[in-house]
Amino acid sequence: MYVWPCAVVLAQYLWTHREELKDNTVLELGAGVSLPGVVAARCGAKVILSDSARTPLCLENCRRSCDANSLRDVVVLGLTWGEVSPDLVLLPKLDIILGSDVFYEPRDFEDVLVTVAFLLRKNPRAQFWTTYQERSADWSIEPLLRRWNMNCVDIQLENFGADKSELAGSTLPGSHSVHMMIITLNTRGLD
Repeated sequence: MYVWPCAVVLAQYLWTHREELKDNTVLELGAGVSLPGVVAARCGAKVILSDSARTPLCLENCRRSCDANSLRDVVVLGLTWGEVSPDLVLLPKLDIILGSDVFYEPRDFEDVLVTVAFLLRKNPRAQFWTTYQERSADWSIEPLLRRWNMNCVDIQLENFGADKSELAGSTLPGSHSVHMMIITLNTRGLD
């Protein structure tokens, strides 16, 4: 199982904010091998891991990561971005939504943000903590954030010690430019 650089950076952020995770409910979108979700669970969060309902192998990887880390209480769900499924609607109250490298493929950007917008409207105090690897300066989610009434704050990697080529005992492979942001619902004018 391969761990992408964005997952390592997000896991570092979670570790440095572990006190905020304790007893909160966390959903990881597009979890893959689930490093951020596993770290959140180890920090005391109630974690739900998700990946596409159409990719059973990814869901199995989530389960394998839980088994390898003796995490018996972590729920694994098939949630497909852009689809409002019964599992999505029936999620419990969420405090934090995680996504590492979910902005990988431009054709998926709106589906990811539709899902996040749905979850933030259902949980207006929740935040979406996400890392992404810059692959093209031409790709932007800003118009989509405006369309779905969300705000974004960039988080500088040096603020949590993630601006080094070696992180968490792992040398991040290749040339990469990883960024982090926190997305919230724009609540101005909704009161």
